Amino acid sequence: MRIFVVAGALALVGSFSVPANAQETFHGYNCMDDCSGHEAGYDWAARNDITDERDCDGDGQSFNEGCQAYVEEQTDDATRNSQSDDEKDEDSDE
Repeated sequence: MRIFVVAGALALVGSFSVPANAQETFHGYNCMDDCSGHEAGYDWAARNDITDERDCDGDGQSFNEGCQAYVEEQTDDATRNSQSDDEKDEDSDE
């Protein structure tokens, strides 16, 4: 009887723990082991002011995804800034 109680308690505790192989992500892209390849691609794109995803053509998928993440972030920032400028223009017309 005690064996069943202990086994049940262990199963219950195990169900609340975080899985050991939880997937890391980098700006929405899944990393395989760590995100160093993604970080390298992102940093390279930032240093080289990459603005077009077609320029993200390195040797590795994770590098390319990091580069693409940089381009996407810059595009999102530019869109937000443009919308903010439009709102300012509308306010000044009143």
